[in-house]
Amino acid sequence: MQQAAPFSKFRNRIVDRGVYGFRMLEARNLTKRYSAIAAVEKVSFTILPGQILGYLGPNGSGKSTTVKMLAGLIEPSEGEIFFRGENILKNRLWFSRQFGYVPEEPHLYTHLTGREYLQLVGRLRGMEKTTLERRIDAMLDLFALSEFRDTQMSSYSKGMRQKVLLSAALLHDPEILILDEPFSGLDVTAALVFRTLLQALAAEGKMILYSSHVLEVVEKLCSEVVILHRSRVVAHDSVARLRDLRSLSSLEDVFAQLVMHEDPSAVAAQMIAVMRG
Repeated sequence: MQQAAPFSKFRNRIVDRGVYGFRMLEARNLTKRYSAIAAVEKVSFTILPGQILGYLGPNGSGKSTTVKMLAGLIEPSEGEIFFRGENILKNRLWFSRQFGYVPEEPHLYTHLTGREYLQLVGRLRGMEKTTLERRIDAMLDLFALSEFRDTQMSSYSKGMRQKVLLSAALLHDPEILILDEPFSGLDVTAALVFRTLLQALAAEGKMILYSSHVLEVVEKLCSEVVILHRSRVVAHDSVARLRDLRSLSSLEDVFAQLVMHEDPSAVAAQMIAVMRG
């Protein structure tokens, strides 16, 4: 499979440290193996201040494994992660206060209320009490959760739980956002607001990793994309350049060309034949 010049920009960014200092988030040859099977194999990328990097791939390609390594939920088998020039694998506690994380599945302490959960997260982040309480009230109000602030999250809908997760990721005003399917469960209005918020945060210099299956949103939101297939990077470039290199009209077409080996129309026809056979 042809690789779409993924590392030329990576090399250029190393030179650009004079401009960006060491504020960038940098993954170097990240690898995660389970026994002899590689879930992620030698994945490298950087995220610069003001950049939203799309992280794409089919199920099982290694997206969520990469995200969990960045968030400190699992340790890499090989490779390093740097932020501000520091190897974060040697100082996880410090790094944990620099990023906000939204996991793919909203696993929450559902016996807590929305307010209690956010209080817990803020305290773990070391936030000052008055600031924390003020931000919790504002977040719950902006996400239309004020009337449910003292209701146990076990009664929340999926979308409501997602809003709590988003609030928790934003409370401490992190420099980095690590987002795994962040729009899951959100209604159209909330998704539009959050998309606009991400663009505004990027304009302020935040670094954002955006992992998603929703290619239409990624194409509108992300300045660059990394595409994984079978645990390896098969493309790393701007959306526009990937389209131009492959003479295709959309990110969806680029994605299909890089990672799909079957004709979707043919597979759909076969499924219909099975349904009616």
